[in-house]
Amino acid sequence: MNYIDEAKRVFDIEIEALNRVRNNLDDNFIQILKAITECKGKVIITGMGKPGHIARKIAATMASLGTSAFFLHPAEALHGDLGMVEKEDVVIAISYSGESEEITRMLSNIKAIGTTLIGISGNADSTLIKYSDYVQVFPYFKEACYLGLAPTSSTTAALVYGDALAVVATKIYGFNENNYGMYHPAGSLGKKLFIKVKDVMASQENNAVINSGSTLKNAIVEMSKKGSGIVNIVDDERKILGVVTDGDLRRQLEKGADVYSLVVDEIMTKTPIIINEDDMAVEALQILKQKNVSSAPVIDERNRLVGTIRLHDILNKGIVL
Repeated sequence: MNYIDEAKRVFDIEIEALNRVRNNLDDNFIQILKAITECKGKVIITGMGKPGHIARKIAATMASLGTSAFFLHPAEALHGDLGMVEKEDVVIAISYSGESEEITRMLSNIKAIGTTLIGISGNADSTLIKYSDYVQVFPYFKEACYLGLAPTSSTTAALVYGDALAVVATKIYGFNENNYGMYHPAGSLGKKLFIKVKDVMASQENNAVINSGSTLKNAIVEMSKKGSGIVNIVDDERKILGVVTDGDLRRQLEKGADVYSLVVDEIMTKTPIIINEDDMAVEALQILKQKNVSSAPVIDERNRLVGTIRLHDILNKGIVL
């Protein structure tokens, strides 16, 4: 047996199944799509066995793309979880045979609740299709399993059909990157879109700051105490006047400067890069890298110093360009 050829046979059979479903898409898809996007409640997706795993994945995809959806296990539904189903919801039931016992046993209850029922099956004469308000009947295709029994082609077809519903729905919702980031706060895009400078900056006890007129010694002590590579110089109203970096200090010490008498105002950078606390952290990261600096003072809307943004603090949050 040539195992690569056998693997390709599985691919070919499932691709053929997908093409048959694709080529048979019609107004039923549009009706189901409208039922989902116009739903005033939740979209509940259910299936038993392998179709149940597909239903769970479709629900997860829909939820991440703007449709309020969740998976309902049919066996649990028969033991009380039908209480989660309400009239304004839409239930999508997936069963290739349309006769899965756990599915068919709850159909009359779903109808009694008054919920819109969508049936996805490969059997036009099945109980599921007869009960459903909207239907998608898949054309005949072979399962890729040698026995023709294990759900393979049918589950792949259902998965891609569900993806099509979820993705096309985003066009109707006007779903964009900001929406996606809102639902994925721990993901890279979510962090870029929603984490602000004030969420990651060093502030209060971690912010190295001294007043104008302080000596070089004061700067060294403050920088050491806060574990910072930069100390911010401010006036009495906490307006930023300049910054002194560890590099500035090192150069002065190499020159033999008197740390007790040299005033920081004489060596500070008077036009430092300044970041606003409401800027996005990814924007601050871009500025720091472009200017080849590792830290910058952060100000609020009244131009008062509120913190220091440090390159490593941004990167530690998993924010990258």
